[in-house]
Amino acid sequence: MRSTGSTRYILLAGATAIALLATACSGAGTGASPEGGKSINVLMVGNPQMEDIAKLTKSTFTKDTGIKVNFTVLPENELRDKATQDIATGAGQYDVATIGAYEVPIWHKNGWLHDLNGYVDKARDFDKSDLLTPMVQSLSGDDGRLYALPFYGESSFLMYRKDVFAEKGLKMPKHPSWQQVADLAAKADGAEPGMKGICLRGLPGWGELGAPLTSVVNTFGGTWFTKDWKAQVNGEGFKKATQFYVDLVRKHGQAGAAQSGFTECLNAMSQGKVAMWYDATSAAGSLEDPRTSKAAGKIGYAYAPVERTKNSGWLWAWAWAMPKTTKNADAASKFMLWASSKKYEKLVGAKLGWARVPAGKRASTYAIPQYKKAAASFGDITLRSIQQADPVNPGVQPRPTVGIQFVAIPEFQDLGTKVTQEISAAIAGKNSVDKALNDGQKQAEDVAEKHR
Repeated sequence: MRSTGSTRYILLAGATAIALLATACSGAGTGASPEGGKSINVLMVGNPQMEDIAKLTKSTFTKDTGIKVNFTVLPENELRDKATQDIATGAGQYDVATIGAYEVPIWHKNGWLHDLNGYVDKARDFDKSDLLTPMVQSLSGDDGRLYALPFYGESSFLMYRKDVFAEKGLKMPKHPSWQQVADLAAKADGAEPGMKGICLRGLPGWGELGAPLTSVVNTFGGTWFTKDWKAQVNGEGFKKATQFYVDLVRKHGQAGAAQSGFTECLNAMSQGKVAMWYDATSAAGSLEDPRTSKAAGKIGYAYAPVERTKNSGWLWAWAWAMPKTTKNADAASKFMLWASSKKYEKLVGAKLGWARVPAGKRASTYAIPQYKKAAASFGDITLRSIQQADPVNPGVQPRPTVGIQFVAIPEFQDLGTKVTQEISAAIAGKNSVDKALNDGQKQAEDVAEKHR
């Protein structure tokens, strides 16, 4: 789930990587900067889109509003832990945090987040009606009100090197099956010196390895829980999908797969180390930027691979949320509205390149001529994948709650992380898939008991 050059990705991948961009934090709640204006603290995930906004804020938003923004950037797993700890305990260190479609409805029910409708309704140029419906739905509470503003939205798809496939005489279907992907990975493995057939996340974490793996589980006929809360982690569909995933990445995947998350796979694909990559649609903007990617202009895009379902792409939004503990709500809301606005998208296009626009959230983005040109290879498939994603019925059987690559219950954060730790060990050759899933089944059964 992504500054220039490959060094950026390596730095962000470090388990303790913390980048304080802009100036040093002034401390949440003080609201005072050396210039006497407002100051807010923003916690965000270390993806390229977030690094871009950290670069652009001082010369634009701060210059226009006088509001100083102190950014803390963390890798995805650390971000989740830090945000949850700060908001759940009411520590109040941050005025704004990037969270996602999983957290919003749960944290809203816990009373941790500000209702943002009032701020949105007063902002004449924000245009809420322009936001894509799946994004609005995923970031709303059960009361239908927005509790986070989307920065960018995504589904998942398959990325592959068109030039490598052409040289090897390989053809990628527009809607590939997972077996076709496995066959192609075997044939593309070693197509260039040091190149592997595919990159798949293996880094433990419900939002790292858990995201792509669960989408594979869905289409193979598996599920975490049945509609009546019976755990299925060691069920036939779950086991078949997980064994397939582990075998594929062990045979034809990247080196160090058990420690590879989004950042590492992005780096591998952009540096020409892998021929294919299944992951977030939001990766395309970075891959098509020649300043950061050696593969720019050489990549093709296909829909998320399937097995038993028609579609299998996930649905996600990285979004700006405001904890109720903030003492700088007005300043924080101004930043959030700006960061999710049409104006900001155009700023990125003009300053950094149109392929790097944080898209996937607004219908109007896909009508901007410059963006349509820059995103010609991936824009349409991204939008269609988002629109086709079905968080209510993502598999072959009814579910007890919504979610494609996650289960929308508070316990899933811990459950998904523990199970993926065991599966990651299987990828590393330190564990078997059977043992990983049998252990996971016991943990899932304990969770299920709470919801029956």
